[in-house]
Amino acid sequence: MHDWSADFAALFSLQGLIGLITLSILEIILGIDNIIFISIAVNKLPATQQKKARTIGLTLALVVRSVLLLFIGWIAGLKAALFHIGDWGVSGKSLILVSGGIFLLIKTWQEIMEKIYTDEDEIEHIGKAKKTSFNAIILQIVIIDFVFSFDSILAAVGVSGIVLIMISAVIISMILMILFSGYVAQFINKNQGIKMIALVFLLIIGGILLAEGLIDSYNFSVPKEKHLELNKNYAYIALAFALLIEMFNMKEKAVKRKKDLGI
Repeated sequence: MHDWSADFAALFSLQGLIGLITLSILEIILGIDNIIFISIAVNKLPATQQKKARTIGLTLALVVRSVLLLFIGWIAGLKAALFHIGDWGVSGKSLILVSGGIFLLIKTWQEIMEKIYTDEDEIEHIGKAKKTSFNAIILQIVIIDFVFSFDSILAAVGVSGIVLIMISAVIISMILMILFSGYVAQFINKNQGIKMIALVFLLIIGGILLAEGLIDSYNFSVPKEKHLELNKNYAYIALAFALLIEMFNMKEKAVKRKKDLGI
């Protein structure tokens, strides 16, 4: 049985508090892709339901990650090969990553094509005609939450092996994301350049998930010292760079608009 008293003692130590703050920040960074997906997905709903959908989506992410942290042994078991295709092994982890990556690629590609070939008035008209189901959006969020949870959990275990600290960090990060997700969604949907950057970022993340699943399978065919690892930091750096450029573009447009208006 898990010793929760030891976890509480560790949590309220100086080292535990430092670990909690560090892990909370890391969880927020790793949750950026999740927030972007949720923000774009709920935009299909009527404005009156969007806040509710974001809150439910992020709350479900909190529940999923907290429950999975309690079953860390089961997650570790997902790394073992379920079967082999030639020398390549197929684990539960690789199946989840590949299926999640394909799902994200398809959904994001559909969004990008809709944005490119359909103007805003048509999108609004189509959205009203389709009457996107609230439950369908929540189901999409749950699926992607489950896939993104693995990165979050593995990062948490790497920083702190104490379950209570990991769960506390997830709770803190999710509360902050729930509070600020509305502003993020409003900013993305208001600025079309930012929205396209966000969509391309999700496309890249989908490709990364697919690649990670394939690499995981490949690693079964080579010795441990030859295992490949995919560094996702480049994706976040590229996102930051693209956002910086778009910020300058937005500032330039605002300045020129003021000059044209004689302000």
